[in-house]
Amino acid sequence: MPSYRSLFRTPEFGPLFLGVALQTAAQTVGGLALGTLVYRATGSPLLSAISMFGPSLAQVLGATFLLSGADRLPPRTTLAAIALAFAAGTALQALPGLPTGALFAVVLLLGLVASLGGGVRWGLLNEILAKDGYLPGRSLFNMMSGLMQIAGFGTGGVLLAAFSPRTCLLLASALYLAAALVLRLGLTARPPRAAGRPTPAATWRTNALLWSDRSRRLTYLGLWLPNGLVVGCESLYVSYDPGAAGTLFACGALGMFAGDLTVGRLLPSAVRARLATPLLLLLAAPYLLFAAHPPLAVAVVCATTACAGFAASLVQQERLMSLTPDELAGHALGLHSAGMLTLQGVSATLAGSVAQLTSPATAMTVMAAASLAVTLALATAARRPAAAEAAAEAAAAVPEPAAR
Repeated sequence: MPSYRSLFRTPEFGPLFLGVALQTAAQTVGGLALGTLVYRATGSPLLSAISMFGPSLAQVLGATFLLSGADRLPPRTTLAAIALAFAAGTALQALPGLPTGALFAVVLLLGLVASLGGGVRWGLLNEILAKDGYLPGRSLFNMMSGLMQIAGFGTGGVLLAAFSPRTCLLLASALYLAAALVLRLGLTARPPRAAGRPTPAATWRTNALLWSDRSRRLTYLGLWLPNGLVVGCESLYVSYDPGAAGTLFACGALGMFAGDLTVGRLLPSAVRARLATPLLLLLAAPYLLFAAHPPLAVAVVCATTACAGFAASLVQQERLMSLTPDELAGHALGLHSAGMLTLQGVSATLAGSVAQLTSPATAMTVMAAASLAVTLALATAARRPAAAEAAAEAAAAVPEPAAR
């Protein structure tokens, strides 16, 4: 397996890495600022959660109509244009007096734009790295995301104490502009990976092809559902403890960093392949303790420990790539990203609704319990075909009785 250092000697890896890092920083600072702005204005856990994770709700539309563009559009131009769109949209959200309805319209429009980004970005990563380089490459991106979230949420919390949320949104817009510049100047002008125009019909055909295989279906559901339900827990940090939300987000990002480093770099492949279900259980279980309204120190430990479980996605993505033809890699990874973010948005909305009727702590516990139940159900479903195949092989090995 290539070392992390050797990845940076690969042409285009560095600019892609830096561009995504800037976008992640912008997303964390801007998301925390927007969630705080909405919560201060409305006092609603539901609206605060939707403001931070609402763009994910539009991912389902992108996965339905736009995803064929992941392999049929030039990567450099597409990635730079997406970063520019986020710069403009984030600056628009900072306008004083913008009605709440207009703000949420911008949130959902940006989510629709972002639905294309995951497939283009990870398809390009799969293209520029050698076959055995995708897993360590994606692991490094996940670790960077964790570090940038630590810095972004920590810095965002400090900035919100000193400046208004609108000022923080303008800073996030500037970071998106910097990302667009890095991607435009640092990447090579590559042709699309697949021929043909990106159309809804092409998106539907490829989605149906990817979904037709049972193993891929179970892998996609494992990538989407447990993860999304736990993000519903995270979406309530602001309403659970407004003053400590930045700390909880930052410590969760630290846990994600540790999990990705351990799974992506330190564990041998034979061990790693068996860890998807245990990691998904770890992802949800600590949030059950929030039912007892633990003190901040305990809540921080729970969030940090739980987020190490996000490393399950590395194991699942490795399996997904082993089940997918190379020419569909961008679309397959885009479907994973869009589906995951859609479920995160749905779960944030559901968690906010439950919190509105009960309390943020109760809603976090409910979402964690649902994630555990889904993980166990998917693990059981995945074992059934293996058990059936083993029984068939055993039956075939039994010699037939001699004819009399």
